[in-house]
Amino acid sequence: MLQELLAALDITGAVITADALHCQRETAQAVIDGAGHYILTVKDNQPKLRRKLKNLPWKQIPVLDKTTEHGHGRTAKRVLKATEITEGIGFPGAIQVLQLTRTVTDRKTAKSRAETVYAITSLSVTDAKPAQIASWLRGHWAIENRLHWVRDVTYSEDHSQNRTGSGPQVMATLRNTAISMLRLDGHDNIAKALRHNARSPHRPIKLLLT
Repeated sequence: MLQELLAALDITGAVITADALHCQRETAQAVIDGAGHYILTVKDNQPKLRRKLKNLPWKQIPVLDKTTEHGHGRTAKRVLKATEITEGIGFPGAIQVLQLTRTVTDRKTAKSRAETVYAITSLSVTDAKPAQIASWLRGHWAIENRLHWVRDVTYSEDHSQNRTGSGPQVMATLRNTAISMLRLDGHDNIAKALRHNARSPHRPIKLLLT
């Protein structure tokens, strides 16, 4: 479906970011054919590729970009490294490999957890600065955190038994609409906003009318 979508759009000069599900050679080729660039996350659906990227000499590769963010009682630090590909990895147009390490610390408990994500990109060192690439990655994951994570966790979408016909699409549309309305109403915490509106039948009606 992503390939069909890309074929219908003018992506000349655009940078396409996509989750690991879309880390496919055909998708990469579709972006290149459309004169665009891509940043594709590599996870366990491409086990050989991920293993190859993980085994690169990252300790010898310098840090290109660092960012720190504070919010919701946590501190998130992100460190980006990148290296050009010399031998190739079999993906059309792939030029660089990216490693982004995200460390989140709870300021109350001081407990930390770290996650390292790998990605491949058709962007060269002259196409975009490291800070810009890091910004695109953060922007992509912000969509994941603000929409998909909310649907999966707050709305328990993955546990839904509605799986036949157009039911799943209809429910997804309703969830997206509800999330969008709450965001427009100024709510950052969707779970808290749902509890707030559930306490009075007048609140969701007022939200719908405004």
